[in-house]
Amino acid sequence: MIIHQDYPLQSLNTFGVQQYAKQFGIVQSLENIHQALVLDPNPFIIGGGSNILLTKNPDGLVLKNELKGKSILTEMDETIIVRLMSGENWHECVQWAVSHGWGGIENLSLIPGTVGAAPMQNIGAYGAEIKDVLIEVAAMDLQEEKEVIFSNRGCKFGYRDSIFKNPEYRGKYFITSIVLELSKHPVANAKYADIEKKLTEKNITHPTIEDIHHAVIEVRQYKLPDPAIIGNAGSFFKNPIISIEQFEKLKSIKHDAIHYPVDATHVKVPAGWLIDQAGWKGKTIGRVGCFERQALVIVNRGSATGEEIWKFAELVKNDVFEKFDIHIEPEINIW
Repeated sequence: MIIHQDYPLQSLNTFGVQQYAKQFGIVQSLENIHQALVLDPNPFIIGGGSNILLTKNPDGLVLKNELKGKSILTEMDETIIVRLMSGENWHECVQWAVSHGWGGIENLSLIPGTVGAAPMQNIGAYGAEIKDVLIEVAAMDLQEEKEVIFSNRGCKFGYRDSIFKNPEYRGKYFITSIVLELSKHPVANAKYADIEKKLTEKNITHPTIEDIHHAVIEVRQYKLPDPAIIGNAGSFFKNPIISIEQFEKLKSIKHDAIHYPVDATHVKVPAGWLIDQAGWKGKTIGRVGCFERQALVIVNRGSATGEEIWKFAELVKNDVFEKFDIHIEPEINIW
């Protein structure tokens, strides 16, 4: 593995923030991980760079994950078990599954990044989450330098959360592959309002997973800016889950407050709606702003630094709390 010195990271993060790695290498095999640990026992790991905000130069070795491979492990009458290596592009894996008629991840189309980020973030969209189809995660324990297998339960999935984001475990593992169970006779999930609307526009009454796949792509392309054109990391904040009592308080301020039931005592409120209601949609300060079509997306409108973007995000977060008494937390990882 070749190690580069003072390597520019601007092209390796979707915010387009310019920071430099003191040392940088590309992981294309498990052996490369062992080689890297000789140089730095606590490396920074980058996949697609779509879920990070670099606010400073990483102190140590930065590794770009390019572990590749897609394979079928077991095929049964109703389901198929597949392994995806963690450096594969996530959307390309969705396309691969849909092209074979295997259902379960089509609602997660066009989510940027690599496969390795999928369990870390418990990626989700339009009524689906990776935890719904994931069997296990294989990871390299960077301290013990041995493979560890996490079951679905062992991943401790939460809303855009997993054991890998827990401070106790963060940076301890290099996710190498995941195993998914997909359906060979899938039933399309079109319950999300935006997807229903898109299918209605196309006069599709009995959608296939391919119909869902294309509908999700169209909705996301309209709502979310292309990082190749304007720097962003997609949804910046998590949708907050609040108590019924908190929601009643919100309704006293905003009678048309949007919410989705979580359980008997909690609801989820769209962070984008809160940010929009606070007046931030389309607003720009300096070189940073909220996207015009989706307030949840913070964009780099020029050559903003990571610190500028984070300061803007904190202004948004604090203003939402002051106006609605609701905390919104970042979905992305702040470096």
